[in-house]
Amino acid sequence: MSTIGQFLEFGVSAPDILESLHFYKTLGFTELETADVFPHKYAVVSDGELSIGLHDREFDSPAVTFVQQDLAKHARSMADHGYDFRFLRLDEDVFNELGFRDRDRHSVAMVEARTFHMSEEAENDSACGSWFELSLPVKDTVRAAQFWAPIAPTLLEMREEPTMHMRFDATGVALGLSESIALNGPSLCFRNPDRQGLMALLAQRGFAFEKFPGYEGAYVAITAPEGTTLYVFEEDFLGEAYEVDESGDPTDFPA
Repeated sequence: MSTIGQFLEFGVSAPDILESLHFYKTLGFTELETADVFPHKYAVVSDGELSIGLHDREFDSPAVTFVQQDLAKHARSMADHGYDFRFLRLDEDVFNELGFRDRDRHSVAMVEARTFHMSEEAENDSACGSWFELSLPVKDTVRAAQFWAPIAPTLLEMREEPTMHMRFDATGVALGLSESIALNGPSLCFRNPDRQGLMALLAQRGFAFEKFPGYEGAYVAITAPEGTTLYVFEEDFLGEAYEVDESGDPTDFPA
């Protein structure tokens, strides 16, 4: 099984796209030009590293979304490897896409082509700081890693205490698997040492947030209008002390 494709976006269901757009743009994200491929309203914001897709439709949200050329051929290979698709839209007259879940029921989607155009304007950190991980809560990190290892090419970092945590490079997204009980759902993690400046902005704009939410030492958890949680830390909670060896080989997990 080859890699899953290139990371495209963190796709979320946004019932009020304008409200979500206002939230992210106020935090310093840039709105990008989108392609006309979906029948529903769709918008994307980015900081140059992380792109968040806002979809005005109900679906298995949020979805870690990748782009893979020749998706129909790739889907056949995935089916041969035992993938159970939640949806499968493959036809000459439609925009090809598919979806499935990992072992902890997190949604993963794949599309046949990019759905937005990156802009040079979206190359600056947002007020949240530098994005460094998309965290997924898992019941058993090793079991979850057995699913992700064949499709995520590199294990970047890991640790065993105080909670098991593994971080993969899933072709463009630093994907963290965490056993932390404080993590309620797929969430975005940022590093920003300017705590005072960010907290002042949040208070000024009246955004929903929680101080010291308990996840890995974050000093604030910000809740977007559509429900996405953005955790902000002064430093990366894994750090250099937990780097794996140079091979980064994630395949040798016990069954």
